[in-house]
Amino acid sequence: MVFSNTSSAVRSLYLAFLCLLVAACSLNESGIREKPFTVVMLPDTQNAVNFERQKAQGFAIDSSEIFIGQMQYVAENAVENGGDVVFVASVGDVWQHAASGWDPGHSARGIVAEPGTVHRSVNRDGVLTHEIPKVAEGYRLLSDAGIPFGISPGNHDYDAWWTVAGSKPNAAGRYPAHVGGLENFRKVFGSDSQFFEDKDWYVSSFRGGANSAQLFSGGGYQFLHLALEMQPGDEVLEWAERVVANYSGLPTIITTHDYMNVRGERDYPGMDLTLVDPEYHNSTEELWQEFIRKTDQIFMVLCGHRGGQAFRVDKNDYGHAVYQILADYQDRGQAGLDAGQRVGPGARVSGIGDGWLREMVFHTYGDKPRIDIRTYSSHYSSYSSELESYAEWYKNREQPDMSDELFLAADEFIIELEDFHDRYGTPAERFGQ
Repeated sequence: MVFSNTSSAVRSLYLAFLCLLVAACSLNESGIREKPFTVVMLPDTQNAVNFERQKAQGFAIDSSEIFIGQMQYVAENAVENGGDVVFVASVGDVWQHAASGWDPGHSARGIVAEPGTVHRSVNRDGVLTHEIPKVAEGYRLLSDAGIPFGISPGNHDYDAWWTVAGSKPNAAGRYPAHVGGLENFRKVFGSDSQFFEDKDWYVSSFRGGANSAQLFSGGGYQFLHLALEMQPGDEVLEWAERVVANYSGLPTIITTHDYMNVRGERDYPGMDLTLVDPEYHNSTEELWQEFIRKTDQIFMVLCGHRGGQAFRVDKNDYGHAVYQILADYQDRGQAGLDAGQRVGPGARVSGIGDGWLREMVFHTYGDKPRIDIRTYSSHYSSYSSELESYAEWYKNREQPDMSDELFLAADEFIIELEDFHDRYGTPAERFGQ
């Protein structure tokens, strides 16, 4: 990864230069008009749509309107609207609360809840009457703008949270939680939902849409995207292998909710589903070892779940790079503070996301293909490098061990796709020139 160590002003000039390049769309040596394109990585939106963080519940701001503004910004920049956004990858946790404290499917297999335990994230009325409808409203904006998208369900998107019977508390005295059931998720984002039914870019699904595959195009390439459920088990991976084989040769992106932490370490889940249900789940390290590193088409993995950001590169079994990116801004709450929201006990800020998302601007032409990673807030109408207070607002809660400059660099950097043309051919070759 190439991190910039320049000042904020210089970074802003750099971004302005990139925008001029996009606008110019200059011809390259092959005579093909270069058209950079953007894939939006949408971090966890759960706190923004949380029914408890709205004015009706005494919160200082309607945080769900920040979410709607975020989706409106993406929609306005769709290709159909004259922009360059060709795809949106959601890392999951699209809403906050579960509707139940237990899951019949797990109970049928003998995995039951500890009597008297109800997870704090269970609120049936809140999720059904506010959170899910608000999420559907936001994604309708993307759909109406003609943007293909894929959503990987996160732990907050499951129907049920519970504490497993017989489990032991951790050092903090908390019992480990488990999740199950995706009926609510499938009602909104299932393969036969209003968003995906009859869409030619929605090419496959498994378990009714809990796992799904999409196609999108940009920069002379067609891409395959797979949205996988949290810590996917062997049956899911077998389905994913078949999908990749059916679309042989396409550059492939995997999105799954929980994959690595802010230190860039895999197999460090905030919720270890394999501990309770190993037949239905693989750890994140097993996901890498058993599927990603063995599948040469995969060049990128996106994830959320852990508040903050991280980036790592590993070589797969074929010697090719796999770029792995974490972005989760759910705990950012400056917008609430601006509106007068009080700080909680222990200086705790109520996170609402502040409208931050990741823009991945692909440049696939020329001798050195690359991706420009930029972090943008639709609420503040600014990139991270444009806000002088960016590190002051967020660094100590997300990356306290980083310097301000490194923190800024972690949210704005360049990925040099050194082997991309070798793996997938050049745009000129694909156009037959």
